[in-house]
Amino acid sequence: MRTFAAASLAVLLAACGDSPPANGPAPVDGSVPPAAAPSDPSPPPAADTPAAPAGGEQGGSSDWHEVASSADASRLGRLDQAWRLGRAEAEDKGFADEVEALGPLVDPNAAQAGRLQPAPGSYRCRSIKLGSNRPGGLGYLEYPFFRCTIELTPGGDLILTKTTGSQRTRGLLYPDTDRRLVYVGAQAWGSDETGYPAYGQMPERDQIGVFERIGSERWRLVLPWPKQDSKLEILELTR
Repeated sequence: MRTFAAASLAVLLAACGDSPPANGPAPVDGSVPPAAAPSDPSPPPAADTPAAPAGGEQGGSSDWHEVASSADASRLGRLDQAWRLGRAEAEDKGFADEVEALGPLVDPNAAQAGRLQPAPGSYRCRSIKLGSNRPGGLGYLEYPFFRCTIELTPGGDLILTKTTGSQRTRGLLYPDTDRRLVYVGAQAWGSDETGYPAYGQMPERDQIGVFERIGSERWRLVLPWPKQDSKLEILELTR
């Protein structure tokens, strides 16, 4: 596969959303979980983070349309709707101040052109979930910061791994526009899973979204209509 700098080819990404901390039940009163230290703050052993997910480079295609399922492509096509309904539900359920405080992170128009790929290294990352995908669900969830890493392979693939949290994701970033990459990936769940499923291997784990830069050292992965918890999920990456 050609390097990302030499041509607009697929870049490998892993990102993981968080579920409510394992050391306590999910809140039932609509409150935001306390920003306590995560139950698994240390990165898993190196053996638990493979150099590439099962299935390699998703067939070697540089076009996300050739990889994503029709259902996931439809989710991405309804990104604007997810932004609108997710924010509205969070605000209607009493979290308007919390949403407003997030600033550009929850601004659907905040994506900036250029420098879409974070430099290799360690990052802080956290999940924000807007709206609920089930009746009576929480309208807003904000989690503490976990740990992510960015690695650039010799072949030019950019790998993002969320190394802590009960939902850990790994996938690919595909070129799309000058303001976003398209992410296709899958999740690992719980502390007993040491690898990551390949996209399409377990459809209930599959994810699709857009990866955008929203500041000089700030990025976000936006997942519309995720299959767990919310209408819109955001993974923020910062130094």
